[in-house]
Amino acid sequence: MNSTVRIPQGDDTIKIELTMKEAMALAGIKFHNNHDIEVSAKKKLNHLISDHYIEESKPVN
Repeated sequence: MNSTVRIPQGDDTIKIELTMKEAMALAGIKFHNNHDIEVSAKKKLNHLISDHYIEESKPVN
């Protein structure tokens, strides 16, 4: 079974501003004393993706 996910404008670029620690956390480095770094980075990323995706998928009148 071969299923492909199609994402409109999936090759478009987006820009997000992260601290070095946030980027490291998204890359998989663990900050055992401060889990908030990874949470903050994921929130920024999810917010940007949802804003970009919702903006792109709105019908134009």
